[in-house]
Order: sequence, then structure tokens, then C-alpha cells
Amino acid sequence: MSDVRFIDLETKLAYQEDAAHQLSDVVARQQQQIDALEAALRALIERVNRLNVQEGETKGSLADEVPPHY
Repeated sequence: MSDVRFIDLETKLAYQEDAAHQLSDVVARQQQQIDALEAALRALIERVNRLNVQEGETKGSLADEVPPHY
């Protein structure tokens, strides 16, 4: 194998490794964002459930209500 071909392959491999590391970093950052969003969603669901209990409503009662324009 010629030196030029070998250097080209090494260069391509270096770019591929860099791209793989960058993608890995993006995926890790996205997973952190997903985890944070899931935690926020759970907190919101708990808050809504607490508010419903405080107001004496049962689950699904909002779906049973007739909109004000009827």
C-alpha cells in the first residue's frame, strides 16, 4: 500500500472517529434533555392531580364537562 493511500485512510478514519464522538455527545445531551422533560412532565401531572383532588374533582371530569359555548 502506498504512503499516500495509507495517509488518506488514516485521515478518513480520524474524521470518522471525530464524527462518532460528536454524535455521541449530541445523543448524550439529548438524553439529558429528555430526562429533564420527563421529570418536569411528572411534576406537572402530580400538580394537576393535586389540584383536582383539592377541588373535589375526579379524574376525567374535565372531559365530561360541556364547553361554555354550548
